[in-house]
Amino acid sequence: MALVNLQEMLKKARHSRMGVACINTPSVEFARATIAAAEEVGVPVILAHAEAHDAVVPMESLAPSLLAQAQMSTIPVAIHVDHGVTMEFIMRGVRAGFTSVMYDCSRLPVEENIRRVSDLVELVGPLGVSVEAELGEMPSSLNDSHDGPGPLETGVLTDPAVAARFVEETNVDALAVSFGTSHGLYTGEPNLDFTLLREIDEATGDVPLVMHGSSGLPIAEIGAAIKAGISKVNYYSHLAADSAQEVSEWIAARRNDGAAVFHHEVAGRVFDHAKEELAKLLSAFKIPA
Repeated sequence: MALVNLQEMLKKARHSRMGVACINTPSVEFARATIAAAEEVGVPVILAHAEAHDAVVPMESLAPSLLAQAQMSTIPVAIHVDHGVTMEFIMRGVRAGFTSVMYDCSRLPVEENIRRVSDLVELVGPLGVSVEAELGEMPSSLNDSHDGPGPLETGVLTDPAVAARFVEETNVDALAVSFGTSHGLYTGEPNLDFTLLREIDEATGDVPLVMHGSSGLPIAEIGAAIKAGISKVNYYSHLAADSAQEVSEWIAARRNDGAAVFHHEVAGRVFDHAKEELAKLLSAFKIPA
């Protein structure tokens, strides 16, 4: 069905009380597995490239593959810049053809967050590029696959009143909010505040809300978040760690048998495992109102 704009995709999801998965894809195998799983389940999907992963695979080398796979897909696909913290990286994404960008100014004072996001919306909105921002500070574990500036023990939950002001003054297309999730791999039981999420949802009107830190949450919790107002669900860390574990065990078994291990076989194992796990995950993304 080809490449679509994030704003268009999330507006439809919000009105239907459905969620759209956003998967970080720092390799061709992960991108292929994500689209294949979404086609199998029959849901739209978002492929994302985070600034922290650009050292692994530069945006300019990955973007053509993501765009080509989106154009060949049988389901709607958006291509998204995830956790852009510098304007240089964000604008590289715009030039490369990404249909949306996240400008993560969440660790800045609110006034500066509003100013920077507003300026970006004015700059790229006329180009048809959607903008996601973040309000509140999500905690992150030491095992944070986004390699952020350091772990936050508690984070700062999103204030519904501030969120209402934020979306009004920035005209942002999607807002990531903090209500108990955490970046990276969970080391304890997450405690999601669905009451707070519903209050943020009511305060922000028709603006789609985003949940980061979904990795490792039970599928039922993801479904509950969608029902409470989330339209976009970011997911990566658990999938990446689980795929690496599966491949390492396969390599160890091959070597114990005296067999050679080839890179193309490893890539194939990553694709197969990621597709299987993603198909299970995406079952949460058709939640009735």
